[in-house]
Amino acid sequence: MSEKRHWGAVVASKLAKLADRLDERRAEVTAEQDEQPDAPPPKPPKPRPHVQQRTGAGTAAGSGSESAPAPKAVAAPGPPPQAPGGSQLPDPLGVVPWSMRVAAEVAWRLLVLAGTVYVLMRVIGAIQLVVLAFVAALLITALLQPVVGRLKRAGVPRGLATGITFIGGFVLMGLVGWFVVWQVMDNVDDLSTKLTDGVAEMKRWLLNSPFHVTEDQINQIAKNLTDTISTNTKAITDAGLQGVTVIVELLTGMLLAMFSTLFLLYDGRNIWNWTLKLFPAAARDGLAGAGPRAWRTLTLYVRGTVIVALIDAVFIGVGIWFLNVPMAVPLAVVIFVAAFVPLVGAVASGALAMVVALVTEGPFTALMVLIVVLAVQQIEGHILQPFILGRAVRVHPLAVVLSVAAGSLIAGIGGAVVAVPLVAVTNTVVGYLRSHAREAALAAEPGPQGATVEELAPIGGLAEES
Repeated sequence: MSEKRHWGAVVASKLAKLADRLDERRAEVTAEQDEQPDAPPPKPPKPRPHVQQRTGAGTAAGSGSESAPAPKAVAAPGPPPQAPGGSQLPDPLGVVPWSMRVAAEVAWRLLVLAGTVYVLMRVIGAIQLVVLAFVAALLITALLQPVVGRLKRAGVPRGLATGITFIGGFVLMGLVGWFVVWQVMDNVDDLSTKLTDGVAEMKRWLLNSPFHVTEDQINQIAKNLTDTISTNTKAITDAGLQGVTVIVELLTGMLLAMFSTLFLLYDGRNIWNWTLKLFPAAARDGLAGAGPRAWRTLTLYVRGTVIVALIDAVFIGVGIWFLNVPMAVPLAVVIFVAAFVPLVGAVASGALAMVVALVTEGPFTALMVLIVVLAVQQIEGHILQPFILGRAVRVHPLAVVLSVAAGSLIAGIGGAVVAVPLVAVTNTVVGYLRSHAREAALAAEPGPQGATVEELAPIGGLAEES
């Protein structure tokens, strides 16, 4: 009995000491929390995932003879990375600034877009002849389509109206080309004589000029020119052969353009409807509205350019004819054709007329030709183009210069011709698609009592606006 009392006293003393230690520890924790009142409470430890051990006994699922395989053990996720000081490292996504993340998102999309444009340009370069022929057919169709429409409204069948317009248009263009060639061949002898006299006159002027040019220097320049021509005979021959290839390609392109123009005049609407089916169904609504507007812009551009070019050719041609410059009619036709290349074409054709006037008639006549060309071009830029073309196809001069330069680098003269109408059509399409997307977003917004804007609008209201 005494032994039991002794062991009880020992156990009681041990429990008393343990209680004293717990009270001391609780007091220390309370003191630390009082010193740091803003510190977050410690998070409870995450429970370790339960791992089922593989046992030899089977689980009684259906028959107790076979044992079900135990799932594989899943390792618990390791602790987050720690800095050398022991603190937790921040999230990498949070370290990157928002502006840099936006720039990265925009950059890779621009890279994808640039790659797509590059591949598209390579494909267009590989079939450049076909693309230019089809674009030329589009321009010619935009010029001749109103004639077909008027004939159909007058009661002429579609096939007959298309045939009359097609044959008449290309016969007229052929007659213009024949007239230019005839005028050049008829005046080439006179021009050659005047060119020789002009070179002799320029030589005398250089000898008597204040530049102190001697006759030996002029003869040396002529000898160097002759030697250059003789030493590059092979290159000139290759250029001639290449010129034959260019003529063949030109004839092929003309045939393709004529063939495409015939079918665009006759069946253009069905071709456009078939083209719409190549796009996703969600995009057809916007493209169906953008197509007619783009065609109207192209038609206005071609028609206005033809009228402006004709006025330039007539007035400049009459001016140089009164100044007795030879080949006034061919020069006027060149001015008409060059007007289809905005800005650059007018400068090139005016410079050609000045050179002919300088060589054949002298510096004073060349100065007068320059005045005539500048006056007509000023009237064209400030009066004719805003009045005839209007705001529908107005393109900023900087966009005109950049588009002509890019088109000439990509496809030469043909690219320079189609660059500005392409920019005008693209501007129209992008503007319409932007407004169409805005209207679609507004129509999808819920109105009062859950109805959409489209349901509340009058019948046909949104369709007419779009």
